[in-house]
Amino acid sequence: MSTTADAGQQTRPIPKVASLALLSAVAAFSVLQSMVLPALPEIREDLHASVSASSWVLSAFLLVSSVSAVTLGRLGDMFGKKRLLLISVGALLAGSVIAALAPSIAVLVAARAVQGIGAAAFPLAYGLVREIVPSNRVPTVIGAVSSTFGIGFAVGLVLPAPLLAAGGWPAVFWLSSLVDLAALVLIAVTIPESADRVPGRVDWWGAVLLALALSAVLLAISETRAWPPPVVLTVAAVGVVALVVFVLLELRIEEPLVQPRLLRNPAVLAANVGGLLVGFALYGAFSIIPQFVQTPPALGYGFGATSLQAGLLLLPTAVTMVLVGPMAGRAGIRFGHAQTLVAAGITGVVGYAFLVLAADSIWAIIACTTILGVAVGLALTAMVNLIVEAVDPTVTGQATGLNTILRTIGGALGAQITGAIIASSSATLAPSTGYRIAFASCGVALALVAAVALTARRRSAR
Repeated sequence: MSTTADAGQQTRPIPKVASLALLSAVAAFSVLQSMVLPALPEIREDLHASVSASSWVLSAFLLVSSVSAVTLGRLGDMFGKKRLLLISVGALLAGSVIAALAPSIAVLVAARAVQGIGAAAFPLAYGLVREIVPSNRVPTVIGAVSSTFGIGFAVGLVLPAPLLAAGGWPAVFWLSSLVDLAALVLIAVTIPESADRVPGRVDWWGAVLLALALSAVLLAISETRAWPPPVVLTVAAVGVVALVVFVLLELRIEEPLVQPRLLRNPAVLAANVGGLLVGFALYGAFSIIPQFVQTPPALGYGFGATSLQAGLLLLPTAVTMVLVGPMAGRAGIRFGHAQTLVAAGITGVVGYAFLVLAADSIWAIIACTTILGVAVGLALTAMVNLIVEAVDPTVTGQATGLNTILRTIGGALGAQITGAIIASSSATLAPSTGYRIAFASCGVALALVAAVALTARRRSAR
């Protein structure tokens, strides 16, 4: 079925507006990853919420995102990717409207949980690209979709400043609602329904176990510095046990939510390990660079930047990712996607070297964020294309959904570990040394990406 579809698509190119619809869907979610961060202080004050309570505005979003990506991705493989994409973006719209009208922190947290369902936009969009785009253009369009992950994150740190000044924190969610509504209309009008479907039953037990495992692991990561160590270890242990049971269940049943055997393919394994490490490096950097540059110079480091200026320093990442994403797809066709992933890791190491060696220079920070955009743009495109080329079209949703989950977990680890490095080193080392060590840890993560990709390329060659 997919072969026939590909042959037809070679003579009937996808309308540009359909590509725009897919990009708008993933952009709507990507921006919400970070757009709420600058608004948190105002949210706490306006809703009379504690720091711990307001932290759930982030945690609830992350938890639901991690589960919905693979669950709805699998359901899209079964019942139609367009249908599930409409549900995913519809949840973003509903969550944004509820958040904008939220009278209390509890309602806002619930709204953010609803928004987390939108994480499925990525695996569903990748699956639709594979079905409706001519095969010779798939890597390029996937590059554009993949780059939106980092672009949205960076833009989401810059947009809130004028919105907060104009209409307070509800304006952030009203703008999100408009983007979500536009994406919903574009998808409904321009995207055809999936031709490739896999009939079967929904693995609800697998979904419950995966939700428990990921929720426990992410909670343990995100609350490491807030909860007592015994509680963190207990929650983490519950997550690990649930994950083991989940894998054993998926290996035994005929129609699993996620096929663990997919990881036997070197390309798929490399892409998913790479997703974890790239998430670590990207979120690790974006969570501490604004904090670093906003520090008053009187403390011995930092530049005393405003929140808007700090966000603007991350814009080079978004700009370079816009340019590099589609180019990375074409480079993968010519040189191989594994080789492109190797180049991404090496490029990222160079970018972080600027910060480690010259963190006291604003130009070093701009150089890093620019080079990091190149590295992440190459990496995200290469990872998804590795998976898409290695798996059957009928499992594209669940395979790319797993990659999205690992990027989320890697991001949570990156934000927590870099923060812990800075906090633990502040008492014994020079003020800026902790930041340099944290930047170096992100560079090491990208060096490991290059090593993993190189190993996968050699194994595939053999």
